[in-house]
Amino acid sequence: MNSITWIGLLAGTLTTISFFPQMLKTWKTRSTKDISLEMFLLFCSGLLLWIVYGLFLQDIPVIMTNVATFILAFPILVLKLKYK
Repeated sequence: MNSITWIGLLAGTLTTISFFPQMLKTWKTRSTKDISLEMFLLFCSGLLLWIVYGLFLQDIPVIMTNVATFILAFPILVLKLKYK
């Protein structure tokens, strides 16, 4: 792997990790009142499109980091729909 790939993996890892505290807080408190449903719908849709884009390009950092972020963001969206 070249250094540009490593930069992409690091950037994606940091942005993915940033969703972990919100996911934990939402899971523990069962409260989503301060989370925008529209934002999370758009965000999760964007993540899915990034995954498709990464698959077309066969770009491992784009695929891996967006799949990981989706895994953290999608439960927040589900909880938002459940606990409106």
